[in-house]
Amino acid sequence: MAKRSILWHYPNMTSPAPIPAFALYGEGRGFPDVLHCERIADRAGLHGWQIAPHRHPDLHQIFLIRRGAAWVTVDGRARDLSLPVLLSIPPWVVHGFRFSAGTEGHVLSLSLADLPEVLGEASPLAAMLARWGHAPADPALDALFEAVIAECAARDAARAPMLRALATQITVHAARALAGGAPEPTRYERHMQGFEALLRENLAQRWPLTEYARALGLTPTHLNRVVRAQTGRSAARHIEARLFQEACRLLAYTRMGVAEVGYALGFDDPAYFSRAFRRQTGETPSGYRRRLAGTDLPAG
Repeated sequence: MAKRSILWHYPNMTSPAPIPAFALYGEGRGFPDVLHCERIADRAGLHGWQIAPHRHPDLHQIFLIRRGAAWVTVDGRARDLSLPVLLSIPPWVVHGFRFSAGTEGHVLSLSLADLPEVLGEASPLAAMLARWGHAPADPALDALFEAVIAECAARDAARAPMLRALATQITVHAARALAGGAPEPTRYERHMQGFEALLRENLAQRWPLTEYARALGLTPTHLNRVVRAQTGRSAARHIEARLFQEACRLLAYTRMGVAEVGYALGFDDPAYFSRAFRRQTGETPSGYRRRLAGTDLPAG
């Protein structure tokens, strides 16, 4: 699991504190698998049964904690969990854990891009899964998580669709369990959700920050404040990151030529797109695509 450091901003602090952002499957430079699932003991046991506060920029995580004892810290608040419990952690939520030795359970990490029907903005489950939450675990989840672990070891053509089907079932269970007690999003969270929706719609148009702010009814200064509080980076840097994240996805998931990808994202000059991509990712678009050539890259 790769790690990169991102600054998390707390308004009542004189300086930001570093919060690590861990990258798995679709974040950073790692190639996205369909999902990642592991037993809690496999990672927590290596770290003295404690996981320091961190976050995942582009992953939704679902925990099933069956037996033992567990405490979760979310955005600075610690909570004692009553087991067995189902826990849902959306992207960017800062979270950490302390477990009693031998605690049993699983953690499922899902890339937002790979399950848009359940995790995407247009999903009917989006509102239920937008905030972190926990609920008593349905016993039916035990078999689903065990099936995911078993299917991850498969190597046939049915592996990917089967994993997506199992992940969809688990995510729907989570959404139903959390639907009744989901808290209302904060004002900053609502602004950030609106900003992300506009980004998805207008990346190729290369809107300036002022246009995004106008569409949200905010000043550019306030939009920048919201984005920095939610992500630890400026609004301009967030726009740039989303732009090249989309470039990576087009290079990975389609057969568009490098120049076509640049044109699709609003770059008039293919050479400038290649230089900008290299500045952002550390490799050229062609080099990035060649690096993925030996993986289970899906057909375009």
